[in-house]
Amino acid sequence: METDDRFEEPVYPISVAAKLLSISVHTLRMYERESLIIPFKKESKHRLYSKSDLERLGCIRRAINEHKISIAGIRTIYSLIPCWKIVNCSEGDRNNCSAYASHSKPCWSFNHKNNFCESRECRECTIYKDFNECKEIKESIKDLVSLT
Repeated sequence: METDDRFEEPVYPISVAAKLLSISVHTLRMYERESLIIPFKKESKHRLYSKSDLERLGCIRRAINEHKISIAGIRTIYSLIPCWKIVNCSEGDRNNCSAYASHSKPCWSFNHKNNFCESRECRECTIYKDFNECKEIKESIKDLVSLT
């Protein structure tokens, strides 16, 4: 995986991203509505995608097309990422966090109020950024399980 800052820089308009991925703009917008991706939005509300976003979208496409995982299934997989453990949330924060109890949506899809993530930008959060590649999810969960 690329670690260069340019990897994270949102540079591709939605039409270019769709073309690079051989999918429609409508499909990209649907993935956003389904909380699978958080594109960068300019003040004009135009979406921009980074190479990291394209990698995440490639993972999503492979999961759907090659492994026959549904969008709901992908959301559930993302919801299993133990975000509270990764960012070291307190017990109080976990008790005030809908993502902690949910198993149907990723943490970045919630409107965080009165907890650790309230002031954080989800697109910039390690939970969102570090899990853009399919194999990273399983490896990170394995690492977390082996620490306990």
